[in-house]
Amino acid sequence: MSCLQDWPEPVVRVQSLSESGISAIPDRYIKPPSERPSIKSDHHQLGAGEGGVNIPLIDLGSLLDNLDDKTTLNRIWEACRDWGFFQIVNHGVSPDLMHRTQELWRDFFHLPLEMKQVYSNSPKTYEGYGSRLGVEKGAFLDWGDYFFLHYLPPELCDQNKWPAFPESCREVTQEYGIQLVRLCKVLMKILSVNLGLQEQYLQNTFGGEDIGACMRVNFYPKCPQPDLTLGLSSHSDPGGMTILLADDRVPGLQVRRGDDWVTVKPVPHAFIVNIGDQIQVFSLPLLLFLCRLYSSYKLVGQYSLKHNLWNCTYLITNNSSSVKYIS
Repeated sequence: MSCLQDWPEPVVRVQSLSESGISAIPDRYIKPPSERPSIKSDHHQLGAGEGGVNIPLIDLGSLLDNLDDKTTLNRIWEACRDWGFFQIVNHGVSPDLMHRTQELWRDFFHLPLEMKQVYSNSPKTYEGYGSRLGVEKGAFLDWGDYFFLHYLPPELCDQNKWPAFPESCREVTQEYGIQLVRLCKVLMKILSVNLGLQEQYLQNTFGGEDIGACMRVNFYPKCPQPDLTLGLSSHSDPGGMTILLADDRVPGLQVRRGDDWVTVKPVPHAFIVNIGDQIQVFSLPLLLFLCRLYSSYKLVGQYSLKHNLWNCTYLITNNSSSVKYIS
């Protein structure tokens, strides 16, 4: 068995475990005590929705056509410096498209298992319907399923590997990709200007129009023991920039600030922006002053006890590195 072609053991869908009615999660989903959701995290979560600590919320509307609004530019600078994360509203992406994307992918995960299994992935590229990362036999796992697909470059994009059902999923996902890539170009201009560079600096660093873009839709089912596991283990993103469309009905995403994990309160029709490792590395001497290095996050389990949790991440990468980082 090749670790690049096959999983080392049968893949179990977390959604199937959740829907089976189990009262205790299997041992391999139980995190070590130091990695489990903390009591402090609960306090941050409660405070975020009541005027407490939360990542900055920025209205991007004034910067979509030109970059003359120094006040908003400075707020983004401070958000990158202090957090490495921020939320944006009035970003130019259609709220209706965001809603349709959410609903279609929620519907996909509620299709019968045999329809989803058609798109089962392998560790060769991770493209398709999956429930684990890595090929270590007996590894500890996260409490979640996902669907991963390539959008750019065109030679990696194969819509035949995208779900044919629900109907219009492929068409809506394609349009969503177009608008997200457009938004990422605006954000890269903003970051470039904030560094005192030409507007196109970061875009050109990533290959100009020849960039890599991929999408991962995550589904975190209800969990009978959410205090013992995580939907997604703590990590930093290897790409240049991640745009997250979160489920604003159920908080669960946490970002690290100093020694604390702060639960993000998603705003309706907002995107969460995460500055990734590649942008930091490409211009490290300057970006040391822009971003908190190794901005990291996790998907905590406490909040999935009574609800399913869904989110969609869109990752922009340097084209030459896009496959290396996901293989």
